Amino acid sequence: MTRKQYDMQLKQLNDELIRMGEMIEKAISDAVTALVSRDDSKAREIIAFDEEIDQQERLVETMCFKLLLSQQPVARDLRMVSSALKMITDMERIGDHAADISEIELMLESLPRMSNDHLREMATQTSVMLIRSLEAFVEKDQEKAQWVIDHDDVVDDLFDAVKSELIAAIHKDPEKGELATDLLMAAKYFERIGDHATNIAEWAIFAMTGKHVSD
Repeated sequence: MTRKQYDMQLKQLNDELIRMGEMIEKAISDAVTALVSRDDSKAREIIAFDEEIDQQERLVETMCFKLLLSQQPVARDLRMVSSALKMITDMERIGDHAADISEIELMLESLPRMSNDHLREMATQTSVMLIRSLEAFVEKDQEKAQWVIDHDDVVDDLFDAVKSELIAAIHKDPEKGELATDLLMAAKYFERIGDHATNIAEWAIFAMTGKHVSD
């Protein structure tokens, strides 16, 4: 394989990573919509859609292995492909969490009386983090990756806000305690999505520098 062909395959890999990111972004958006709108049909669609995300992960994984085996990659290429392999693991888990949130929606009989603004904002912010972390990898933009890492604090603060609202809701109506606990778990999944987006950004930096920021 010539260098030109190898570079073309690297570009295809980046394109498929972005496509997987777009699929997961849709899953996150639909998951919060299903949750706050109590849309069982949409929740079931997201759970089924997780299999498509898994198929995309397998496609990207196969592309990575072919690149590793096609020729002896130089150090930077090796970092790029090995980082992509790590990233799709986090991406697949984000898809799982979107499905987990949808499964919670199907179990809920109602929602505690509270504002859903913070949950919606968690979905928005984690989606932005995911897409920017992938852009950082493709564009080799270390500053954009660092922005994602720093932005995880915003998602953590939103989780704390949701938790405070749910505690207040339980105080007003103790019988809603089980529902509030389920909703808190949904918020926790959004927080984990932020953590996975942060991991992706860290792998993007590793691909560029050879250093993992958490080391």
